[in-house]
Amino acid sequence: MKVCLVTGASSGIGMTTALDLLRAGHVVYGAARRVHRMEAVRAAGGHALSMDARSHEDLDRVVDTVLTQQGRIDVLINNAGTVLHGAVEDVPLDQARDQFEVNLFAPARLVQLVLPHMRARRSGTIVNVSSIGGEIALPLGAWYYAAKHALEAFSDTLRMEVGPFGIDVVIVQPGIIRTEFEDHTAAQLREYSGAGAYEAMAEAMARQSETGLSDGSDTDVVAQAIRQAIESDRPQTRYAVGWMADKLLELNRTLPDREFDELVTRTLR
Repeated sequence: MKVCLVTGASSGIGMTTALDLLRAGHVVYGAARRVHRMEAVRAAGGHALSMDARSHEDLDRVVDTVLTQQGRIDVLINNAGTVLHGAVEDVPLDQARDQFEVNLFAPARLVQLVLPHMRARRSGTIVNVSSIGGEIALPLGAWYYAAKHALEAFSDTLRMEVGPFGIDVVIVQPGIIRTEFEDHTAAQLREYSGAGAYEAMAEAMARQSETGLSDGSDTDVVAQAIRQAIESDRPQTRYAVGWMADKLLELNRTLPDREFDELVTRTLR
């Protein structure tokens, strides 16, 4: 039995992961802004904590609560995140900074908070939920992809630093997953880039997003990978899971840059 802290547990991957870990017999604390949406976590025997990833006071309080009640945190799952769409030229930099605050600096602060306790026990697992966008990049999402690329580099460095203390660092790279995460994609694209130099590309991507993700994978494939990682004696450093994850990563790794660019942009004409 492990004591697990899961951020972004009010919906999607976070909610499914929290429930899956509870079914497996672990102690689970879910943290999210929309604490009222974590009733299923409570009903399954978990704990629901209010947390805004932008507030370092909230991050400190959540970690302190778990440590006070349980005496340890065995697993930190940094899943909370946000996404932003629009051309680099159009997106205000304060919105770009917010991407890094939620997708990089909040996970980094939680890591700083749990590491002294994990080091003292000489054990622990940190799971950073990235995306295939942690390796690839697509048009009109530069700040999201930049933040996820940064999270992966951060995780790779962290893994080498804390390995000697018996702590594992795992990156999970979901592919196309059916969640509400992308519900505002079309609106963002039209707000920031719908009436300018990038209008045609933005509208093509907006229309694609409005067709839905019927071909995406369910969130349980990600939850299962996370549980496999935290229950393994020697987890993989990366888990690419979900629809198109392996295929898109392989294309990006093998195709010359300009060929990959052409393959992607051809679908947005």
